[in-house]
Amino acid sequence: MAQLLKKTTSLTLRLILVAIIWSIAALLASGFGLATIFGNYVDKNFENSISVYIDTLAATADVDKSAKLIIERPPTDPRFTRPLSGYYWMAADINEAGKITANQVRSRSLFDETINLPEGVVEKAESKPGVDSYYNISRSGESLRIGARQITLPGRRTNTILVVAFDRTEVEKSKSRFNLILMASLIALVVGLMLAIILQVKLGLKPLRQMGDQLGDIRSGKAEHLDENLPIEIAPIASELNALLQHNEEVVERARTHVGNLAHALKTPISVMLNEARQHDDPFSKLVTRQTQTMQRQVEHYLKRARAAARAETLRTRTPIGPVVDDITRTLAKLYRAEGVLVEVLNKTTAAFRGEREDLEDLFGNLAENACKYGGGLVEISFDEGDAGFIHILIDDDGDGLTESQVKDALKRGVRLDETSNGSGLGLSIANELALAYGGALNFEKSPLGGLRANLRLPTADTIN
Repeated sequence: MAQLLKKTTSLTLRLILVAIIWSIAALLASGFGLATIFGNYVDKNFENSISVYIDTLAATADVDKSAKLIIERPPTDPRFTRPLSGYYWMAADINEAGKITANQVRSRSLFDETINLPEGVVEKAESKPGVDSYYNISRSGESLRIGARQITLPGRRTNTILVVAFDRTEVEKSKSRFNLILMASLIALVVGLMLAIILQVKLGLKPLRQMGDQLGDIRSGKAEHLDENLPIEIAPIASELNALLQHNEEVVERARTHVGNLAHALKTPISVMLNEARQHDDPFSKLVTRQTQTMQRQVEHYLKRARAAARAETLRTRTPIGPVVDDITRTLAKLYRAEGVLVEVLNKTTAAFRGEREDLEDLFGNLAENACKYGGGLVEISFDEGDAGFIHILIDDDGDGLTESQVKDALKRGVRLDETSNGSGLGLSIANELALAYGGALNFEKSPLGGLRANLRLPTADTIN
């Protein structure tokens, strides 16, 4: 059982298995005990009935003037008079050699036959005179329970053995019927206990399942905290989780504040340095201008990355994807219409991104703008929701595409494939890092249009209805 429980990962199944196994073991032990007690009771009662008739024989046994054994008042039970009824009695003298003599008195149910006693019965009865001994024998297809007692009649030196035999068939049938009823009752009780145990465990663990559902709602953005109106055993867990969520929110908010403060603190000095350097045309000023621009890009790079990572840690945000994609594609279509770029959305989605709208706009907008800028004039947007818990936003163009080495370089930090363009947005490396921060990914593939496909894999919240 320990190995079975070790392999079982479900807490519900573990509790049910343990309860059912021990309940079945207890019921089996109880059933065996009840069957044994009832069987012993029936056998003892059966033997008591035999003993009563032996007492009757002992009270009326005597000898006549010719020393012949007689039973003055034999048992009046009519079964002793009906031939081969299965109920018999016999009284017989025992000689000095310990053998039964022909001086016998028998019930009419025996006719002219006798009861053949098993070997050792006479000796045992002789060793304990006045005490009944019981045996099981078979006689002419009958299963008999016999009781034997050896007595000494007044004025005689030899003993007399008294034997009463009852058919055991009815007793065995009674025990079988009891065992059958007991077995059926135990099976019904086991089934009832199993249902009760399953119901008990299900109801007992229901608050835990509710807590899990609430955590899912928090992660998908439908709730902000756990309901602490729970049983006293798990209410402290909900309280601690709520405190943890609140602490996480405070940490993220502090990080956002620090990032904003740092951005304001650095942008002004860098802008002053850049403006001053641009007022001069000497080599040193050009060097300062280039390095300051590099500093500006790096500061913007890491500030955006820090803000994105902080937002990615927030669990309770969700953004519908369809409206964001529609807004950006309309804007790009207007911006690049003069250049003959056609932007099409091939299908629709009702999925929601598990993250901030600003991050989704940066991710999709940067990739879609690159496709418009470097493609051949046709950009197609499509969605693939076959990945459970994720959505793939596919951005295809009909441009020249990228080689394998260019694809690797595109995702490296600080590498720009087109040095002649000023660029905007996050950049491909930051887009990749942001997608990874949310548990997604950014991959570049060969497009069916002949150019480049940007495959943006993002986690989804619940479906928007």
